[in-house]
Amino acid sequence: MDLAEYKAKELFAQGGLTVKKFVCGDSVEELLENMKTGGVSYPVVLKAQVLTGGRGKAGGIKIVENEAELLEKAPKIFGMDIKGHIVHKLMAIEAADIKREFYLSVILDRKEKSPTIIFSPAGGIDIETTAKEHPELIFKIPVHPFVGVNDYTANYLADKGGMTGDVKKQFAALLKKIYALFISNDLTLCEINPLAICENDELIAIDGKITVDDSAVKRHPDLQAYSEAQPMHPLTREARDFNFLYIPCDDTGNIAVMSNGSGMLMSCIDLITKAGMKVCSVLDLGGGATAERIAEAVRIMLSVPQSKALFINIFGGITRCDEVAGGIKLAIEKGHATRPVIIRFEGTNKSAGLEILSGLEGVTYVDGLREGVVELSKLDL
Repeated sequence: MDLAEYKAKELFAQGGLTVKKFVCGDSVEELLENMKTGGVSYPVVLKAQVLTGGRGKAGGIKIVENEAELLEKAPKIFGMDIKGHIVHKLMAIEAADIKREFYLSVILDRKEKSPTIIFSPAGGIDIETTAKEHPELIFKIPVHPFVGVNDYTANYLADKGGMTGDVKKQFAALLKKIYALFISNDLTLCEINPLAICENDELIAIDGKITVDDSAVKRHPDLQAYSEAQPMHPLTREARDFNFLYIPCDDTGNIAVMSNGSGMLMSCIDLITKAGMKVCSVLDLGGGATAERIAEAVRIMLSVPQSKALFINIFGGITRCDEVAGGIKLAIEKGHATRPVIIRFEGTNKSAGLEILSGLEGVTYVDGLREGVVELSKLDL
């Protein structure tokens, strides 16, 4: 789960990192009222709260010197479409007098199988370009989870950034704080860009990006409340109640795909697309789905008006093949499966699953993924 910038800054503050004073609002009036009650002083930076990069270049970030400028510029940001994300919330944060910018993050590096610190003395909006054109300015240090951040690691990175004196001490303390934040909140990414030396040589987290491990959100009540409050496709929310992951894909597609694993879903999408067809939505069952829950999954997938057929591709392990077949049968009995269903499964209790499927009207079993795509192409969709 990605957090909006304001929520990332809240976590930064809770973790002891220094951030500029800020407030948010869902309207210009609310933003002004919150600025007054929160004691936020001009000049401020108005920042669109959307989960995408490139906000500044798109016009979603503006500096305002006074209320008159805010009243002029804020309404132009509300409702803006930034890379498909509509701006519904705006943050006003006190402007900083930046002397120098750095990049700092802690990520879950799956290749190293450990948290990894990434630091660059050249932070800012063009960090991706810096990484590509000047890789010598990017420093990566894996962190042993049983040891954490050592003083020599902080000193090494501070030296690479040309930090001295009190700034160097601040950086060492901040690095340990951001790592602690990463661990305590089950994050997969905790990024500060830029981390800036500002007035009075104070290190301040100017902008931030945080990603939380989806499976760990429930361990953090405040993050779970944040997640539940976010705008979400109604079927995504409904599927989540059954511990499914529903993802809308192409509005012009007419094939729904269900599987138990992201890799299998992607394989299905790739082959269906190569065959000249389009997928309208996908659903990941996860593990251990019962017949009753699978019947609900079928209902959800075929409730999408444009879905003309459902393709199910299952590797039966914890989710047994007979449970999958039983779920399809139950969905048909309840009137949820009135469109063609093409299914392929392998694994636990396959023979029992095939017995359940035999004779079910509108259901076609295939021996493989490619065979399933061929059957889809035969349908008059």
